[in-house]
Amino acid sequence: MKKITIYRIILTTLCFTSLFSCTKLNEEPVSILDPKQYFKTEADAEASVMGIYGLLANADFYGRRLTMVLQLLGDDIDIADIGTQSSRIQLNSFTHDASNQDLLAVWKTAYLGIGAANAAIDGIPAVTMNEAKKSALIAEARLLRALYYYHLVQLFGDIPYIGEFVSDPSKVIAISKTPTAKVYENIIADCEYAIVNLPDTYANNNKARPSKGAAQTLLASVYMVLKKWDDAAKMAEAVINDANKYQYALVKDYNSLWDANLGFQTEHVWVVDFLGGITGENASNQDYTAPMTGVRDADMLGWSVIVPSNGVYGSFSDQDYRKKISFLTETPIKGVMTPYQKWKWPRIHTAKWCLHPGTNAGADGSDSDIKHVIFRYAEVLLMAAEALNESKGGPTEKAYSYINAVRARARYTPQGVQNYPADLATGMSQTDFRKAVQEERRIELAFEWKRWYDIKRWGQVVDAFTRQGAYESQPKVKDFHALMPIPQDEIARNTNLLPQNPGY
Repeated sequence: MKKITIYRIILTTLCFTSLFSCTKLNEEPVSILDPKQYFKTEADAEASVMGIYGLLANADFYGRRLTMVLQLLGDDIDIADIGTQSSRIQLNSFTHDASNQDLLAVWKTAYLGIGAANAAIDGIPAVTMNEAKKSALIAEARLLRALYYYHLVQLFGDIPYIGEFVSDPSKVIAISKTPTAKVYENIIADCEYAIVNLPDTYANNNKARPSKGAAQTLLASVYMVLKKWDDAAKMAEAVINDANKYQYALVKDYNSLWDANLGFQTEHVWVVDFLGGITGENASNQDYTAPMTGVRDADMLGWSVIVPSNGVYGSFSDQDYRKKISFLTETPIKGVMTPYQKWKWPRIHTAKWCLHPGTNAGADGSDSDIKHVIFRYAEVLLMAAEALNESKGGPTEKAYSYINAVRARARYTPQGVQNYPADLATGMSQTDFRKAVQEERRIELAFEWKRWYDIKRWGQVVDAFTRQGAYESQPKVKDFHALMPIPQDEIARNTNLLPQNPGY
């Protein structure tokens, strides 16, 4: 069997344009390879953009592979079932190398998405249609491209940047890596175009399609990675100031965020939308997060793969309602509520994804109606608080208000409003406020595949795993582990991707 390379991936991406609706294309192959021949009508333009989503909502991306990689690399997630695939064990223990198949799958799928986005961006301009709608579709494709590169550049560093559809493989057969700084420049440009051209909202409060606020949020996150604090604060506050226009707000009950039956919620800024009971070709619309985090041999039929690191549960205050929502310590087994000490793998599990996968999910919770969060409004508030503290040399009144809004919501429980966590008292130093925001992100966003990117940008990769009292002790972690290795399969075909990232 031929193995897929970057350039073959790019050339075949238009065949994914129907994945969003789980149908097959009937066009001749020449139409698949050439956007100029494929794009004839407004329906073609819309289908090309919808196809990009089929790669986001894919088992090799948000459906399992990407989210699993990000969680296993973080210090808050461990593996319970040690019989799981070796590639996962390697990532979790930082013994992975360039042959790791999970990293290769993420790389391939991201470039498939980029290729599909490039096809849409290059092909849509030729379609005769309303110009504002045309610009919005191009903006949507550009922001999706930015999201794929956002993950690739943070995981791998210098990577090949391909910003146009490639119909001639000779143009990319010997492509070289693009410096990280240039990749970020291109991501920023895509975000800026999207901010100008995307709508404020979509019909039916659809948060799977990115709005202007989603573009501002992604750009704020990019600026935070780059430590451009003034710009990050400006973007995050732009979202907050227009929250009503974008239909963003914190939900009342933190627990409701994880109920797949509730659909899109006001706290969602941008989500990957999975449709329960439907699966497409090439692992599209396949989600395994619920079984990956669920309990093995329990009534929920989980797999006990991804679980909290041993030190995490005790690091949450028992007074914090979010602890009850984030962790699973008992579950029915043969109809009898059973504590974790008696499970097949006696480890506390995560609860956010496995308890409420929705009525359309499979027996083990897979292929559900779950909405995988790319960004939610609570994170926007915490981004603004962090960026203001860094840009102003200490916390401002607004910075306090943003973090305290998140803490205030956490005080709500169905049994009534509690006193914990209290608002932060004013007068904190920049250092103390920084620590407070970092801790709030750890608690609020626990197990939402944010932790790895956080400890990377805070420069804490080694310390997180080697300090005394680490949530997950991994003494082998070194500075070079902040980047993943470029997949060896790709280097074997194109030595211009050398040098390999240091340490591998």
